[in-house]
Amino acid sequence: MKSLLLVIVCFVMFQKNFAQDTSFTGGTLTLKQCVDIALKNNVDVNRNELLMEDSKVNLLLAKGNMLPFLSGNINHGLRQGKTIDPYTNSYVDQNLSYADYGLSGSIYLWNAGSIQNSIRANSLNYQASKMDFQQQKDNITISVILAYLEILNNQEQLNTAQQQVEVTGKQVERLEILNKDGAIAPSDLYNLKGQLGDNQLNVVAIKNTLETSKVNLARLLNIPYSPDLVLEKINTEAELSIYEGTSQQIYQQAMQNLAMIKAVDLRKEGALKAVKSARGRLFPSLVLNGNLATNYSNAASVQNFVSTTDVPTDSYVLLNNDKLPVYAPQSNYTSSKIPYGNQWKNNFNSSFGIGLQIPILNGLSTRGNLNRAKIDVKRTAFEARTTKTVLQQSVEQAYVNMNSAYERYQTLSQQVKDYTESFRAAEVKFNAGALTSVDYLIAKNNVDRANINLIAAKYDYILRTKILDFYQGRLTF
Repeated sequence: MKSLLLVIVCFVMFQKNFAQDTSFTGGTLTLKQCVDIALKNNVDVNRNELLMEDSKVNLLLAKGNMLPFLSGNINHGLRQGKTIDPYTNSYVDQNLSYADYGLSGSIYLWNAGSIQNSIRANSLNYQASKMDFQQQKDNITISVILAYLEILNNQEQLNTAQQQVEVTGKQVERLEILNKDGAIAPSDLYNLKGQLGDNQLNVVAIKNTLETSKVNLARLLNIPYSPDLVLEKINTEAELSIYEGTSQQIYQQAMQNLAMIKAVDLRKEGALKAVKSARGRLFPSLVLNGNLATNYSNAASVQNFVSTTDVPTDSYVLLNNDKLPVYAPQSNYTSSKIPYGNQWKNNFNSSFGIGLQIPILNGLSTRGNLNRAKIDVKRTAFEARTTKTVLQQSVEQAYVNMNSAYERYQTLSQQVKDYTESFRAAEVKFNAGALTSVDYLIAKNNVDRANINLIAAKYDYILRTKILDFYQGRLTF
């Protein structure tokens, strides 16, 4: 039961920290609102923010090594039997209560720059973690933009498909009237009804695709899916101009602006500083030490003078052959306990010194840490090279895809114009009875397919341009 309660408490705390924004209950969302919700709710963004905070803590810990190490101790206790009185440092045989108070500290005066380089390494790692956090926000932003555009694409395709159903439906209604009058061949009516079924199936398929894209957006925003989700339309016409810049120019901009490139470079620099820090631990360290202490004992007492009396001694003198005792003065004292406050002040002691800590043999841990740091330098350098190479390849591929999408959009734009004119002429002839239903359906299918393809090509090109904008760090919404 205790384990189960612990699991429940941890789960509740996790949900509290990463709670979903469930404020959306329907209505229209803008692109900016979607991005803002995603940046607030997305699990990956929150996880990277926590990693950034962890790196900040590591930096603070590294800086803390520059400060003195201070520790205090307070001990109170009881002793029975023969023991050493901490006040007189002599044996006593009684019940003894005692107290010790101490404050000790040390500070590194020199350690071959190990602490300073550790601070620099952790500072660079902290800067890198901030870049990782920014990169994750950028990744979520571009993902939301692409998902947003995908929904608009599917919505526009659905509107076009529904218009196609409406156009075909009107033709079916017209042909049903003509068929009742025997003015047409029945095959023409059934051909159009079959086409109407195809158009309706296409609407069903696109609706399913649209809802799937809404689910994907809800997943990115980390909010519950709602079929009532409506997105504000954007001006797509302004996004359809030819994209400026070459792939090399885009790559150079990406190298300067992308947070992930800055992150790998910072980590490589941090690894080099970590090597210097680890190497510094191979050298002796000069340390300043100091201690302050005092103590108390209930056995501590003081003798107070009372009076002097003459008392006989073991000595004597002879007088007329008589032994007469010799008297000597004797001081009389009374014992009293030393107060707690007086012992605190009187027993106070301090010490200061400078020491040299020389690493001789520590299980090869220092040398091992140095070798591990050197390996980390190689790893971060390799990751930096690989990241830049992959980026260059991605930019080139994205640029090729953008050009291909633009050419496809241009070709489909002309095709839609041609098929629209062809369908207009075919519709006039078909309505006049001068064209068969088969020829009419061919012309209609051509223009319908071209319109759907044009919408897909338009949004595909916009998506490709947004990806290139992302690489250059100039996403707008």
